[in-house]
Amino acid sequence: MWELRLAEAGRRCGPAHADAARVLILHAAHADADALSRVYLQGTADERRAVLHALPHLVPDGPAALPLVEDALRTNDTRLVAAALGPYAARHLDAHAWRHAVLKCLFTGVGLDHVADLDRRARGDDELARMLGDHAAERTAAGRPVPEDLHRVLALTESAPATPPHGTDDPHGTDDPHGKES
Repeated sequence: MWELRLAEAGRRCGPAHADAARVLILHAAHADADALSRVYLQGTADERRAVLHALPHLVPDGPAALPLVEDALRTNDTRLVAAALGPYAARHLDAHAWRHAVLKCLFTGVGLDHVADLDRRARGDDELARMLGDHAAERTAAGRPVPEDLHRVLALTESAPATPPHGTDDPHGTDDPHGKES
Protein backbone atom coordinates (compact mmCIF):
# COMPACT_ATOMS: atom_id res chain seq x y z
CA MET A 1 0.00 0.00 0.00
CA TRP A 2 2.82 2.42 0.80
CA GLU A 3 4.20 2.07 -2.73
CA LEU A 4 0.85 3.23 -4.10
CA ARG A 5 0.96 6.24 -1.76
CA LEU A 6 4.47 6.99 -2.99
CA ALA A 7 3.20 7.09 -6.57
CA GLU A 8 0.24 9.31 -5.60
CA ALA A 9 2.29 11.83 -3.60
CA GLY A 10 2.59 14.33 -6.44
CA ARG A 11 -1.17 14.43 -7.02
CA ARG A 12 -2.13 14.42 -3.36
CA CYS A 13 0.44 16.87 -1.99
CA GLY A 14 1.29 18.97 -5.02
CA PRO A 15 4.70 19.29 -6.62
CA ALA A 16 6.04 21.64 -3.93
CA HIS A 17 5.60 19.02 -1.19
CA ALA A 18 5.83 15.76 -3.12
CA ASP A 19 9.53 15.11 -2.43
CA ALA A 20 9.09 15.54 1.32
CA ALA A 21 5.95 13.40 1.32
CA ARG A 22 7.69 10.61 -0.58
CA VAL A 23 10.66 10.61 1.80
CA LEU A 24 8.28 10.48 4.77
CA ILE A 25 6.40 7.57 3.19
CA LEU A 26 9.67 5.68 2.72
CA HIS A 27 10.56 6.34 6.38
CA ALA A 28 7.15 5.25 7.64
CA ALA A 29 7.39 2.06 5.57
CA HIS A 30 10.85 1.33 7.01
CA ALA A 31 11.93 0.55 3.46
CA ASP A 32 15.10 -1.54 3.41
CA ALA A 33 17.73 -1.61 0.66
CA ASP A 34 15.78 -4.19 -1.36
CA ALA A 35 12.53 -2.21 -1.24
CA LEU A 36 14.38 1.01 -2.08
CA SER A 37 16.02 -0.69 -5.05
CA ARG A 38 12.67 -1.98 -6.30
CA VAL A 39 11.03 1.45 -5.97
CA TYR A 40 14.01 3.14 -7.59
CA LEU A 41 14.20 0.77 -10.55
CA GLN A 42 10.44 0.78 -11.19
CA GLY A 43 9.73 4.38 -10.24
CA THR A 44 9.45 7.68 -12.01
CA ALA A 45 12.26 10.22 -11.84
CA ASP A 46 10.46 11.90 -8.92
CA GLU A 47 10.20 8.61 -7.03
CA ARG A 48 13.85 7.87 -7.75
CA ARG A 49 14.84 11.26 -6.40
CA ALA A 50 12.92 10.56 -3.19
CA VAL A 51 14.73 7.23 -2.77
CA LEU A 52 18.08 8.98 -3.19
CA HIS A 53 17.14 11.60 -0.59
CA ALA A 54 16.06 8.87 1.85
CA LEU A 55 19.23 6.75 1.55
CA PRO A 56 21.27 8.30 4.38
CA HIS A 57 18.37 7.71 6.78
CA LEU A 58 17.25 4.26 5.67
CA VAL A 59 20.54 2.60 4.66
CA PRO A 60 23.07 4.37 6.90
CA ASP A 61 25.44 1.51 7.68
CA GLY A 62 26.81 0.26 4.42
CA PRO A 63 27.11 0.49 0.68
CA ALA A 64 24.12 -1.78 -0.11
CA ALA A 65 22.37 1.02 -2.01
CA LEU A 66 25.46 2.34 -3.79
CA PRO A 67 24.27 0.89 -7.15
CA LEU A 68 21.33 3.31 -6.99
CA VAL A 69 23.68 6.28 -6.55
CA GLU A 70 25.87 5.02 -9.38
CA ASP A 71 22.84 4.63 -11.65
CA ALA A 72 21.67 8.17 -10.92
CA LEU A 73 25.15 9.50 -11.68
CA ARG A 74 25.01 7.84 -15.12
CA THR A 75 21.80 9.67 -16.06
CA ASN A 76 21.44 13.00 -17.77
CA ASP A 77 18.69 14.03 -15.35
CA THR A 78 20.36 16.78 -13.35
CA ARG A 79 17.77 16.45 -10.58
CA LEU A 80 18.83 12.83 -10.05
CA VAL A 81 22.52 13.72 -10.20
CA ALA A 82 22.03 16.39 -7.55
CA ALA A 83 20.00 14.06 -5.30
CA ALA A 84 22.56 11.26 -5.71
CA LEU A 85 25.35 13.37 -4.23
CA GLY A 86 23.90 13.67 -0.75
CA PRO A 87 25.32 12.35 2.53
CA TYR A 88 25.01 8.70 1.51
CA ALA A 89 27.29 9.22 -1.51
CA ALA A 90 29.70 11.29 0.58
CA ARG A 91 30.12 8.31 2.91
CA HIS A 92 30.19 5.48 0.39
CA LEU A 93 31.47 6.57 -3.03
CA ASP A 94 35.14 5.75 -3.47
CA ALA A 95 37.50 8.61 -4.34
CA HIS A 96 37.59 7.82 -8.08
CA ALA A 97 33.79 7.71 -8.49
CA TRP A 98 33.35 10.78 -6.29
CA ARG A 99 35.80 12.82 -8.37
CA HIS A 100 33.98 11.87 -11.56
CA ALA A 101 30.67 12.84 -9.93
CA VAL A 102 32.08 16.29 -9.16
CA LEU A 103 33.16 16.63 -12.79
CA LYS A 104 29.72 15.46 -13.96
CA CYS A 105 28.21 18.30 -11.93
CA LEU A 106 30.50 20.78 -13.65
CA PHE A 107 29.66 19.34 -17.11
CA THR A 108 25.91 19.34 -16.54
CA GLY A 109 25.54 22.57 -14.58
CA VAL A 110 24.55 20.96 -11.27
CA GLY A 111 25.63 23.36 -8.55
CA LEU A 112 28.31 21.94 -6.29
CA ASP A 113 26.31 23.07 -3.28
CA HIS A 114 24.43 19.79 -3.82
CA VAL A 115 27.59 17.74 -3.16
CA ALA A 116 27.54 16.70 0.49
CA ASP A 117 30.82 16.95 2.37
CA LEU A 118 32.51 18.66 -0.58
CA ASP A 119 34.89 20.69 1.58
CA ARG A 120 36.28 17.66 3.42
CA ARG A 121 36.50 15.32 0.42
CA ALA A 122 38.11 17.90 -1.89
CA ARG A 123 40.60 19.20 0.66
CA GLY A 124 44.14 18.40 -0.45
CA ASP A 125 42.98 16.09 -3.27
CA ASP A 126 45.76 16.45 -5.85
CA GLU A 127 44.09 14.13 -8.37
CA LEU A 128 40.88 16.16 -8.27
CA ALA A 129 42.96 19.32 -8.72
CA ARG A 130 44.58 17.80 -11.82
CA MET A 131 41.20 16.79 -13.24
CA LEU A 132 39.74 20.23 -12.58
CA GLY A 133 42.75 21.90 -14.20
CA ASP A 134 42.37 19.70 -17.29
CA HIS A 135 38.66 20.51 -17.49
CA ALA A 136 39.32 24.25 -17.16
CA ALA A 137 42.01 24.08 -19.87
CA GLU A 138 39.64 22.23 -22.24
CA ARG A 139 36.86 24.77 -21.66
CA THR A 140 39.23 27.69 -22.18
CA ALA A 141 40.71 26.17 -25.35
CA ALA A 142 37.19 25.73 -26.74
CA GLY A 143 36.32 29.35 -25.95
CA ARG A 144 33.79 28.32 -23.30
CA PRO A 145 33.48 29.83 -19.86
CA VAL A 146 34.88 27.95 -16.86
CA PRO A 147 32.16 27.36 -14.25
CA GLU A 148 32.61 29.45 -11.11
CA ASP A 149 32.15 26.31 -8.98
CA LEU A 150 35.31 24.87 -10.55
CA HIS A 151 37.41 27.69 -9.10
CA ARG A 152 35.82 27.20 -5.68
CA VAL A 153 36.59 23.46 -5.61
CA LEU A 154 40.06 24.00 -7.02
CA ALA A 155 40.77 26.32 -4.09
CA LEU A 156 39.60 23.58 -1.72
CA THR A 157 42.02 21.08 -3.25
CA GLU A 158 44.88 23.42 -2.39
CA SER A 159 44.02 23.26 1.30
CA ALA A 160 45.99 20.96 3.57
CA PRO A 161 44.46 17.50 4.00
CA ALA A 162 42.12 17.20 6.95
CA THR A 163 42.90 14.79 9.73
CA PRO A 164 39.90 12.54 10.35
CA PRO A 165 38.53 12.67 13.87
CA HIS A 166 39.85 9.98 16.21
CA GLY A 167 37.81 6.80 15.91
CA THR A 168 36.35 7.60 12.48
CA ASP A 169 35.64 4.47 10.48
CA ASP A 170 37.26 4.57 7.08
CA PRO A 171 35.11 2.65 4.54
CA HIS A 172 38.04 2.40 2.11
CA GLY A 173 40.48 0.66 4.44
CA THR A 174 42.99 3.53 4.38
CA ASP A 175 43.78 6.35 6.73
CA ASP A 176 43.44 8.94 3.99
CA PRO A 177 40.15 10.93 3.88
CA HIS A 178 40.12 10.71 0.08
CA GLY A 179 40.43 6.93 -0.09
CA LYS A 180 43.98 6.91 -1.49
CA GLU A 181 46.30 4.08 -0.54
CA SER A 182 49.49 5.08 1.29
